[in-house]
Amino acid sequence: MKANVKWNGNLAFTGMASSGIPIQMDADEALGGNNSGVRPMEMIAMGLAACTAMDVLSILQKKRQNLSFFDVKFNAPRSPEYPKVFTSAVITFVVVGLGIEETALLRSIELSVTKYCPAYAMLEKAFPIQVCYEIYEEGVNGDRVLRYQGTWQETMQS
Repeated sequence: MKANVKWNGNLAFTGMASSGIPIQMDADEALGGNNSGVRPMEMIAMGLAACTAMDVLSILQKKRQNLSFFDVKFNAPRSPEYPKVFTSAVITFVVVGLGIEETALLRSIELSVTKYCPAYAMLEKAFPIQVCYEIYEEGVNGDRVLRYQGTWQETMQS
């Protein structure tokens, strides 16, 4: 993979990789930026979340799970001192649909984090990552009822 970042002045850059889709990156005004783009660490967070999300969603679709909503949340504290790396992370899969099977979601997560997602494989070596999930049943009026929730690591060990 090749990528390039082109300086746009101050601390703003336009990044582009093999896909050819430009991404605007910048820093906070307090750091000398214009606040006109995502931060590099945000890109890493979104990259990890999207990488595993694409795997899990694809596998759930192959398992014919009836999804109406799919969201992946990423939360990672950073060290207070430079270089302010992520010290840990929690990834939470939020799945809504009709009759979503907990075992199907757990297997999808397992395949993503142990086999398919290169971002997870790389970053889990740098900081601990906890993987959680919530499965909601879609109601007739659009309301959602929590059916299952848990942590993938704990579930796999029991």
